Formats: sequence, C-alpha cells, structure tokens
Amino acid sequence: MMTIRQWIISIAIVTAGCNSGDKHEQLLSNATQDASCPFMTTTPDGHTVISWVETAKGADTGTLYYAVSADKGRTFSAPRRVATANGILPHAENMPKMVFKPDGEVIAIYGVEQNDARNKYAGRVYYTRSLNGGETWLPAVPLVTDTGSYDQRYFDIALLPGGEAAAIWLDNRKAVDAEGSSLYFAVTDGRDGFKKERALAETVCQCCRTDLYTDAQGGIHIAFRDIINDSIRDMVHMVSTDGGNAFSKLNRISADNWVVRGCPHTGPAMTKNKQSMHFTWFTMGGGEGVYYCQSTDNGQTYTQKQKVSIAPMAKHPQIATLADDRILLVWDEPVKQPDNTFKSRVGYQWRDGGGKVLQTGVLTTDSTHVTYPVITGVDDGTVLMAYTQRAGDLQQVRCMLVKQ
Repeated sequence: MMTIRQWIISIAIVTAGCNSGDKHEQLLSNATQDASCPFMTTTPDGHTVISWVETAKGADTGTLYYAVSADKGRTFSAPRRVATANGILPHAENMPKMVFKPDGEVIAIYGVEQNDARNKYAGRVYYTRSLNGGETWLPAVPLVTDTGSYDQRYFDIALLPGGEAAAIWLDNRKAVDAEGSSLYFAVTDGRDGFKKERALAETVCQCCRTDLYTDAQGGIHIAFRDIINDSIRDMVHMVSTDGGNAFSKLNRISADNWVVRGCPHTGPAMTKNKQSMHFTWFTMGGGEGVYYCQSTDNGQTYTQKQKVSIAPMAKHPQIATLADDRILLVWDEPVKQPDNTFKSRVGYQWRDGGGKVLQTGVLTTDSTHVTYPVITGVDDGTVLMAYTQRAGDLQQVRCMLVKQ
C-alpha cells in the first residue's frame, strides 16, 4: 500500500477529452493523415492551443492545423486549418509555431524548403496572419525580404509584455568567415508584421532549435547552441530587460566543451519561476544525455549541471513551470525491444520550485513509439503534454494531462 507521501508524488495520467474513462490520451490529428510537429501556446483569455502539421500519406509537405481547449486541456475543439500555411516541411526541431496577440491578431510562422544551390539544406521562413482571431487568414509572406538571406531556419516566436510578438531565427547572413549561422531578432509593429530585424550573434550552431522566452517581469530570454572557438557546441543564454532594445552578452550555461563537427538537432529549453531561471539541454560533452541547471541571478551565473535522464541518448528536452512553482522536464529516449529493434518513450522528472528532484520516471509505454514531447503548465498540479506517436505507417499528434 502507498504511503501518503508516495501518493502525493506519484504520477497520475488524467483522462483528456476521451469518451471512455479508461483512456488517458486524446488524438488531435486526422487519423488518416501523417501528423507531427506539435507546439503549444495560449490565447489572451487563457485558453490552451496545440498546433501541428498534417501531410497526406506519402507527401513531403503539409498544412498547419490547430485546436483550442477552454477547459485546461480536458477537451479540444475540432481541428482548425490555417488555410494560408501550406508547403510546410515537417521538422520537429523546426516546427511551425503560433502566437495570439491581445488585439485579436494571430500569427503562424513556419518553414519551407528553399532549394538553393548554395546550401542544399537551406530553408525559408514564412508567416501568415489573421486579424480576426483565426476566422480568416492573410496571404503568407516571407519573414526576411533581404535577398542576401537565402537560408532561415530554427525560429521561435513569443508574445512580449506590451502585446507585440518577437521572433528569432538562424540566418546565413554574417560578417565573419566562419562556420555557423547568425541569430536574428525582430518584433511586430502593430498589425504591420515583423519589422527592424537585426543580428544578435554570429557563429551559432546552424542545426539546433532556438528558444525565445518572456518572463513575468518582462525579461526576454534567448537560448541556443553556439559554436565556441570554432569547434565547441555548447548552450548559451542572453537576456534583455528593456523590451529587446539591448541584450546581455552571451553566457554559457554550462562548460560542457562538446567538440563535434556535426548537427546535434536538439536545442535547449528554459522556464522561470519565483526562485530562478531553469534550463535543460542535450549534450555529449562530459557525459551523454539530458542535463539541467538554474540561474538565480537572471543569467549572470549558473549552477553546476545535473544529469536528468537515465537512459542513454535521451534527447529533445522540454521544461515547464506550474502555477505552484514546481518544474516538470520531459524528453524522448530510445527503448530496446525484444526483437532488438528500438522504439521511443517519454521520460519525465519533477522538481520542486528550488530545483530539487522529486521523482524521475517514464510517461509512455515501452511498446509505443513516442517522440518530441512539448509541455505547458495548466494549473497548480497539472501539465498538458503533446507529442508525436507512431501508428502503423503513419504518425499522429496526441496529448495527455500529467498530474503530480
């Protein structure tokens, strides 16, 4: 029999929008389509939004869909198609994203193939806008119009405290002859789209997602994998406390000293509670796996990294703060099957507000294939998680509520 303490810190998967009480997850995407790239955001009135990409079976590109929950993830609306977000190249590290501005404008941003001879992997970022809360959508436009930019990828978007939206992305334009991309930053100007782009950093790892996060105090945080001394690919962090006019210098959150001449394809994630900033990332420098650290002084110094994952090759971490200040981390990790093949499951770790570990375990079964989880806190004790799950020869986007 469980003790009271064991019961309090145990994980319960809460039924999420299903007809049967013995089910614990909800299918969001069309079961006949290939779906991937889940992303989460919120509306100005606090409703939860999950977006994803759907492609026809065998197709290379797809269209953006999203669904809205008015009851903290227990049920969701029917999927809504973003009619002008098409030709999307599904890539879970370069997933389409949405932001809902308080003036009723909705922005969806996504990546397509560039097909440029200068870089066979080049991409281009577009965005489309709705001025009436998603009822109708304007034609998509490129995020960058400078003809010197032929490769934009690994973007992020966030709502700023004043109601505008900010975007960051990796761009081929740079003034130095060195490997890597530049990190660019732009902010919307009312309903005129993104304006006044500018570069914030150069020699950024060109193949890992970036993270843009705004805290409750108005701080704008950016984290990404940098290329240091031509060969080290470690995570760095910068912050602006004046609305994005100026950013702090780059600070390495952990001196992993990972020397790699390749593409990790796994970026950082961060969140903030009353105590500190919290970070999670994947590295193979000084040990392989998912790690965690925190900063109590808004990015001036960072604690020693702590290993989070148990399984080898755990990747793609995400982190979220609950209303009561607790922290949940999730990631995907390979799991070997009896026939010596591999599937993928989601691991988790609960931490208290100060970063102390409460419990570590797995959220999905070893017999399913689940990748790229994303999470958001919905109340004091519950986190909503969305993920991509293999179903036969297709993929589906599903969600579940996770309660501590």
